[in-house]
Amino acid sequence: MKKTLNKNLMTGKVCMVTGATAGIGKITATALAAMGADVILAARNQEKAENTLKQIKAETGNESVQYLLADFSNLQEVRELADHFKENHSQLDVLVNNAGAYFNSRKETPYDVEMTLLVNHLAPFLLTNLLLENIKKSEAGRIVNISSDGHKQGTVNFDDLSFKKGYFGMKAYARSKLANILFSYELARRLSDSQITVNALHPGFVTTDIWKTNFPFIGSALKWVISLFALSTEEGADNSIYLASSPNVEKVTGKYFVKRDAVQSSPLSYDEGVAQKLWEISEEITRVE
Repeated sequence: MKKTLNKNLMTGKVCMVTGATAGIGKITATALAAMGADVILAARNQEKAENTLKQIKAETGNESVQYLLADFSNLQEVRELADHFKENHSQLDVLVNNAGAYFNSRKETPYDVEMTLLVNHLAPFLLTNLLLENIKKSEAGRIVNISSDGHKQGTVNFDDLSFKKGYFGMKAYARSKLANILFSYELARRLSDSQITVNALHPGFVTTDIWKTNFPFIGSALKWVISLFALSTEEGADNSIYLASSPNVEKVTGKYFVKRDAVQSSPLSYDEGVAQKLWEISEEITRVE
C-alpha cells in the first residue's frame, strides 16, 4: 500500500468486500486487512480467491482473511454466500459492494432482466438485504456501494428491464450505476433511525480489464492507452477505503462521494418515486423480504 494506514483502526471489525480478487476490490480488501480488520473476500473464481488470500496475508501479516464464493449472475449463489457468512459470523461492520461487470453485447438471464442490471444491482441489493440484520449488530455499520459518474447518463425504463430495445453496453452500465445510487439513497432513508450508514461513490476513471474482456482484438491496446491518463487502482480505491474506515464519515449517510467529498449526483438519482419503484421491483425479482 502506498499510503500509510493506521494498523489498529479496524481491529475487531468484520468487513466483506465483493469483487475482491482484482482492481479496486483487491486494493480495498488489502487496506482493510492492513488496518487489522477481519476481511471476507467475496469472489467468483476459487483459484483467484485463493491467490488473493495468500497475497493479502503475506502483504499485511493479517491471518484473519478468508473468502466466500458466489457468481453474482446467479441469485441462489448470492443467497448461499450470505448463509455461509452467517454460519461463522453474527456481526458485519462493513459491506463494500464493489463487484460489477460490463457487457458489450446483451445477455439474457432467467430473471427477466439483462445481465448488467443483475450483476451490478440486483445481486448486491439481495446480498445487502440478506446481511442487514448482521450489519445492524455493529455499533456503526457501514454499507459502501461502488457506482460511477457514468450514472449521469443512466435512465430507467421499468417496462424493459431486459433492454430488448436499443441495447448498448454503456447505456446498460449507466443504468446499473444509477440503480446503485437510487438503492443507496433509498436504503439510507429506510435506515435513518439506525446506526447504519449507506453511501455511494465514484472511484474515478480507473484502468480495468473490461477493455481486454469486451474488446478481445484491441482490448490490450485500449487498456494501455487509457492507462496513460486514467487513475491507478490504488488511486481509485482510495474513496472506498475512506468510506469503509475513516472516522470522518462515521455518521454520514445517503451521500455520493467523489475524491472523498460528498457531491451532487444526477437529478434522477434523487427521485424518491423512482427509487421506491426500483426497490419494489428488486424485492419481487430477488424474492427478499
